Amino acid sequence: MRIFRCMILSALNAKAFKYLVLRSKATVKPLQMVRTRGLETRIDGATPKEGGFLLYLKAAEDGVSAGDCPFAHSVRMVLYEKGLDYDLFPTVQDTKPTWLVEHYEGKLPALRHRKECYVESDVIMQYLDYFFPKPEMTASRALKGKTNEAVDGFFPAVAQYLKHTPDGDDDDVELKFNVESALERLEDHLSAVEGDFLCGDQFTLQDCAMAPKLYHMKTGIQAFKNGSIDVKAKFPNVNRYMDKVFGRSSFIDALYPEDVIVWGWGNARK
Repeated sequence: MRIFRCMILSALNAKAFKYLVLRSKATVKPLQMVRTRGLETRIDGATPKEGGFLLYLKAAEDGVSAGDCPFAHSVRMVLYEKGLDYDLFPTVQDTKPTWLVEHYEGKLPALRHRKECYVESDVIMQYLDYFFPKPEMTASRALKGKTNEAVDGFFPAVAQYLKHTPDGDDDDVELKFNVESALERLEDHLSAVEGDFLCGDQFTLQDCAMAPKLYHMKTGIQAFKNGSIDVKAKFPNVNRYMDKVFGRSSFIDALYPEDVIVWGWGNARK
């Protein structure tokens, strides 16, 4: 009877998480739901247990230390916020595990948890918050919706601006305007929110997703665009928010040096 109940709970938990993720994404294919492709068959109990986390992520120039991926940074922040121990595996193309390349298209970051694997940072973070809910990091639907609208398009605008050469031409001016417009939306959102974070007083998955992107923006604009956007002067709420999240222990514990970011974007600008 106990085994039968365990099987029922396992099925219910898997269905519940699948429903949660499907609600947050438009299609099933990129979600990379629970799979055993290339891994052992899962025979664990009703719910995932702590321990056994392996995080594969882009390596830095030396091939062995953590690289500049902001999405992996976000996942690591969630792991630290929840006090979940994990092993870090920075990889280059030649050192990716065979099962990751053959069954998960070699996508990074990839979180292996015992006999399961997830790719796509949003899905990984939702998985961690769903099965390890302390502290809870999912905001209410209303607050999450408003936040998503405020940050929509931010990182693509930053990426296009940082990658563009030559600096200072007409296209560069337009791309800079796009970043400033995205910052203005974020500024307005933060001015309307009661609390220090994107969804108010609660530190959420959205903050973990946004903080590394702001770190890249700040570092990249200083390194490649001669500090062309003065966030402190033009966007004071954004600046206060950056100070707050950059000082959080989970952000610092997952941090990589600024020169790693410069190396990464420098390659993208070639």
